[in-house]
Amino acid sequence: MQGKRIVLGIGGGIAAYKTPSLVRQLVAAGMDVIPVLTESAHHFVTATVLTTLSGNRVRADLWDLDAENSMGHIELARWADTLLIAPATANLLARLAHGQSDDLLTTLYLATTAPTIVAPAMNVEMWNHTATKRNIGALKTDGVHVIGPEHGEQACGEIGLGRMLEPEDIVSQLLATTGPISASMEGIRVLVTAGPTRESIDPVRYITNASSGKQGYAIAEAARDAGAVVRLVSGPVALPSPRGVQQIPVTTAAEMKAAVLDLAGDIDIMFGVAAVADYRPIRSEPHKIKKTQQNGPSISMDLVENDDILASVAALPDPPYLVGFAAETQNPIKNAVHKRERKCLDAIVVNDVSDRSIGFDSDENEVTLLHADGETTFDRSTKAQIANKLVSAISALYAKKRT
Repeated sequence: MQGKRIVLGIGGGIAAYKTPSLVRQLVAAGMDVIPVLTESAHHFVTATVLTTLSGNRVRADLWDLDAENSMGHIELARWADTLLIAPATANLLARLAHGQSDDLLTTLYLATTAPTIVAPAMNVEMWNHTATKRNIGALKTDGVHVIGPEHGEQACGEIGLGRMLEPEDIVSQLLATTGPISASMEGIRVLVTAGPTRESIDPVRYITNASSGKQGYAIAEAARDAGAVVRLVSGPVALPSPRGVQQIPVTTAAEMKAAVLDLAGDIDIMFGVAAVADYRPIRSEPHKIKKTQQNGPSISMDLVENDDILASVAALPDPPYLVGFAAETQNPIKNAVHKRERKCLDAIVVNDVSDRSIGFDSDENEVTLLHADGETTFDRSTKAQIANKLVSAISALYAKKRT
């Protein structure tokens, strides 16, 4: 798990006007941020604003007499867990790629052993120039992680690649690249259910709900990276077991319920992400049902409702903090609110699976988190990024409930 101390290098491009928002979001994610301005960056953003938002004095001078032994670059290099440079202009990228150290930021880059992430921002033609591509290639070879740029309208009026990623996307990429920065769940015991359950009709057929398990597994990994002790009760999925997570494989809803209740007394937070089958056949045939056994082209089957696992946990004398998940196709917010109340959940996460490009087998998702104090929508992004945001949000809600 990475640390939470971020040195934010700010280059002299118009995209620097977004850095106050970036600082605010980094701090909200639990990070300690020290901004470092290049000389040109002062034209686009003030040190006063960045100091106020970060709570740390902005650095800009290589010859800072207030720094430890007047060696600010060494002090910061040792302090940083991650060096994030946004915006990284074409000029700044060139200086980094060639090892120039003519100001505080470029000297800091050479002096630090922390991971470095750059978010380029420049005119589309500058981005496409052979020299810039050569510099980007050199930085990647040196181990620098490049995020963006994105396609869109630029300050000069042209449209194309070169826009710096939006602050929220930079934070998401930072979390996805280095792992969640804040140890927001240090020592907390977390249980995650994931994947579908299968209810046998006969040895070769079953009833199930659609689920790839990707979002549940991503939440288990995000909680692990945030410092939690994680157990994962998983139905049948085609995913590798997350490293450092205790996994309990199950098949049916009854097996999942038994595993969850066996662990429920020893957990603090439960994420019920699994798509548990609502019904099962009253009778599972011991042998494959043959078409010749049926009268006509149709078949009927008696079903019985499975126990509600989250509601069963909520009914315990001292239940954990319960987070449910709801996949809806219409009125998602209204239905999720009713589901949270009906099951006595602390929070619920809902997504609209009528959009086939998110949820289920997709690697992306867009969800809304509903809880007693309101709701938060996490716009479309990767399931790993959604998981990081949910873990951070639930950690804060859990801490608030405890106090």
